[in-house]
Amino acid sequence: MKAAVWHKQKDVRVEDVPEPPAPPKGQVKIEVARCGICGTDLHEYLGGPIYIPDSNPHPLTGARSPVILGHEMSGRIVEIGPDVKRLKVGDRVALCPIIGCMECEWCKSGLMGLCPRVAFLGISWHGGGFSRYVNVYEYMCYILPREVTYDVGALVEPFAATVRAVKKLKAKPEETAAIIGAGPVGLMALQAARIAGVKKVISVEPAAKRQELAEKCGAFAVIDPLKQDPVSEIKRLTGREGVDMVVECAGLDKTGILAGRIAQRTGRIVVMGVFERPAVLDYTDLVYGEKTLMGSMGGYGVFDDAVNMMAEGKFNGDILITRKISLDDIVEEGFKALIRHKEENVKILVSLE
Repeated sequence: MKAAVWHKQKDVRVEDVPEPPAPPKGQVKIEVARCGICGTDLHEYLGGPIYIPDSNPHPLTGARSPVILGHEMSGRIVEIGPDVKRLKVGDRVALCPIIGCMECEWCKSGLMGLCPRVAFLGISWHGGGFSRYVNVYEYMCYILPREVTYDVGALVEPFAATVRAVKKLKAKPEETAAIIGAGPVGLMALQAARIAGVKKVISVEPAAKRQELAEKCGAFAVIDPLKQDPVSEIKRLTGREGVDMVVECAGLDKTGILAGRIAQRTGRIVVMGVFERPAVLDYTDLVYGEKTLMGSMGGYGVFDDAVNMMAEGKFNGDILITRKISLDDIVEEGFKALIRHKEENVKILVSLE
């Protein structure tokens, strides 16, 4: 079968690889329908290895580069292994990419993403979503109701991550929020905040296409940081020192420090952006403003919530899908298109059918 394989920085090749064998105990084989190109995939392409085990095998899975990329996927179960009880052949599913040891205190308490030996589908696993078939654990699979298409189903993973981030902020309808970045995650976070009942959600985004999408996703206001000072503009829009909540989705030095500065006193900030290197923070501002800063990685624990929101029509996923491409075109029409024409693209899906 064909797969998109990461070999090294800026070296992803579409090549023939063996199809996964019959799934072992507790696993199922998925026939992949769609897989989205995630910011993490792009970061690995441009600056990796970041999370990909390169020099040494992964301590839990034994995987190491070269690895098949892709984790934002939807597909159909075509084979089940021994001891699989909840799923059956033919089930349409979306995937949670997190793989835990199931033995540590974090896995046992439901915080699998914090497992010291955590692994990820498409990064440190024996397979990924940018291939026709992949074996995964049963617990990673979430059934898609008929109301959710494979296209939108491929957005379950990133959307669940934003639902969890907003949940950690303990959003209240009367509060204000700012989303830094209106890429795929930023636009999903915007929708997650609106679904949570927050009426005034402000988007900070320089790209015109993404500004338009932020408005369509329900932004109360959109700030272009190239033309306006976000700090001053947010003070004007809120009539206060800043917003109650900030979701940072860009992963840049300047956006990291901006996130703190646009939060009002006692404001809460959650960082979702992937930073390729350590970034500066204004700790004095955090201390004197008694602001809360936290990270959020992944949507484990809220996948069912995310799927239900999609099935009920609360989440508009189709508006975020700007292109669908074939696996053969993933480098030129996928990674490079996102790099060269970032302002024109939001979510690019790879179709494996």
